[in-house]
Amino acid sequence: MAKRDYYEILGVSKNATEAELKKAYRAMAVKYHPDRNPGDQSSEDKFKEAAEAYDVLNNPEKRRRYDAYGHAGMGGAASGGGFSGGGMSMDDIFSQFGDIFGESGGSPFESFFGGQSRGGRRQSVGSNIRIKLKLTLEEMAKGAEKKIKYSKKVGAEGVKFDTCRTCGGRGSVTRVTSTFLGQMQTTAPCNACNGAGKTISFKPAGADSNGLISKEVTTTLNIPAGVQDGMQLSISGKGNEAIDGHNGDLIILVEEIKHETLRREGNDAIYDLYVSFPQAALGDDVEIPTLDGKVKIKVESGTQGGKVLRLKGKGFPDINGYQKGDLLIYVNIWTPKKLSADEKTILKQFMNSDNFHPKPDATDKSFFDRMKEFFHG
Repeated sequence: MAKRDYYEILGVSKNATEAELKKAYRAMAVKYHPDRNPGDQSSEDKFKEAAEAYDVLNNPEKRRRYDAYGHAGMGGAASGGGFSGGGMSMDDIFSQFGDIFGESGGSPFESFFGGQSRGGRRQSVGSNIRIKLKLTLEEMAKGAEKKIKYSKKVGAEGVKFDTCRTCGGRGSVTRVTSTFLGQMQTTAPCNACNGAGKTISFKPAGADSNGLISKEVTTTLNIPAGVQDGMQLSISGKGNEAIDGHNGDLIILVEEIKHETLRREGNDAIYDLYVSFPQAALGDDVEIPTLDGKVKIKVESGTQGGKVLRLKGKGFPDINGYQKGDLLIYVNIWTPKKLSADEKTILKQFMNSDNFHPKPDATDKSFFDRMKEFFHG
């Protein structure tokens, strides 16, 4: 299952400050804390999910990578130290975020039964837009600049607002309930205005219920080197607008365009080289494609079918920039399917030659042994 957007999990905008992040996470932690939802696995999962989102967004470097590349920029984990909210125990989370839960690191409810309001007018956030972008293997290897057109929701001219009558413009409503510990005051977003503090009193023709209209826009995308098929990139603020709020994101789903001769396995590029029997026996210089253009390589005399040649660093870069894959060349001996009478005569002479009888020794490994040795040393 695809990971949810971290900003969406915490219910904050892309421009949220450290204080806003902390406040949002604190509210989530209280809502889904196991002490408040005993035996509820769904609440525990949301509790851990919020911890993972806060771990990333509250760290400037992780947040920068996440804003640029989405979950792909996290390198498969929420943190450089291996933190993943889904894999931490409750004690781990309390220990890491002790300032959220109080100095004791224990139950957070102690600080919330005092009746202080945590609510307030919140800004709306536009919805995300998802599009597919097809890239060649060369573009994935080198990065690319792509200009795209797409439709997005923008604010219509002439929209007018009134202060919300339900919450009086605060964006939240407060309720006081009695518990066995005494009175508890809770604050929640206003349902009438969805926390915005105001409602639309007039919208022009063609605008939707949120005062938005569809418009075709053009934007330029800078695709980083190393992206892979199926990867999602998040472009902050390029999604649908929100009246009196922050734009959503543009989510790019990368699709690989099939290459004529190369294929990709991880960060390695793969090429199947077919040579004739004379080329394999005598040796030859052959031209092969790479991600940077064509190059010539030498096929040594006596080359066996199944041999794997490596061109170091001719593969795909890691999206995090730490290493680069190779170009692996799988050598195949081409056997002709149809022969002329003269060719058959010549080959029959070779068939009877002692030098052409297979005589493998300890150095002549099978194809699978060579592959195992190649990849595992």
